[in-house]
Amino acid sequence: MSINFPLLLVLAVLISGALVLLDLLVLGPRRRAAVAEYEGSVGQPDQSVVDRLNKEPLLVEYGKSFFPVLAIVLVLRSFLVEPFQIPSGSMKPTLEVGDFILVNKFAYGIRLPVLDTKVIEVGEPQRGDVMVFRYPSDPSINYIKRVVGLPGDHIRYGSDKRLFINGAPIPEQLLGKAPGVLGNAVLYKEQLGDVEHLIRKESRRNAEPSHEWVVPEGHYFMMGDNRDNSNDSRYWNDPLIADEMQGMVPDENIVGKAFAVWMSWPEPKLQNLPNFARVGLIH
Repeated sequence: MSINFPLLLVLAVLISGALVLLDLLVLGPRRRAAVAEYEGSVGQPDQSVVDRLNKEPLLVEYGKSFFPVLAIVLVLRSFLVEPFQIPSGSMKPTLEVGDFILVNKFAYGIRLPVLDTKVIEVGEPQRGDVMVFRYPSDPSINYIKRVVGLPGDHIRYGSDKRLFINGAPIPEQLLGKAPGVLGNAVLYKEQLGDVEHLIRKESRRNAEPSHEWVVPEGHYFMMGDNRDNSNDSRYWNDPLIADEMQGMVPDENIVGKAFAVWMSWPEPKLQNLPNFARVGLIH
């Protein structure tokens, strides 16, 4: 069972904020009134009694302590930047398992937390962007892939493992064997839109028959940079989704644009230490 962290965060902010407001409007005035009544009834007030009458309830103390912190985290996470960890190798060599990344939450529009309703238009995904989104077949799961197809694009992935967009082959340059791999994977430099990046292909894995897709309006076609080891738009098939939408990511599922790696912690974590060798911008 997945935990809906955004919902928990919103609830925590609402509860702590309600406690602060309750103290401001009700409990605080009552305490001050009790202190004033006591001080007016005695000649020399006992400071310990004043302190006791003026003491905030424990829940109010917690609310006042946590509310500003939780509110700042909510604003940052919902509207500015959210951290994620890479769980799989589908984006190799761009992103490695254990990379901790930062995602720009406003690059593609300001959305309300939990509801994910876009309220302010800012920008749209561009070809070549590395994007985090909610998996169409199970929105509780976050995926990260590269934007390949924009609305209206005709996509073809050939039997020779070449990518075509609107009839034109996407330029790629062979670089050589992937580091640490003995002859079964090779790296290419691909030019996707304005973005130049690396992709990885398995030389010993047979190519599949060519497939073609047309990207509907308001949707995006996503692929992993690890082309032969990525569960992406080429393979998603949900019986509850219309045929023309199969494999496509709808705009309402977008989380944000991945823009930087800030730390790596390879698995297994108990045998490795966090490192910052891969810190940098994502291309």
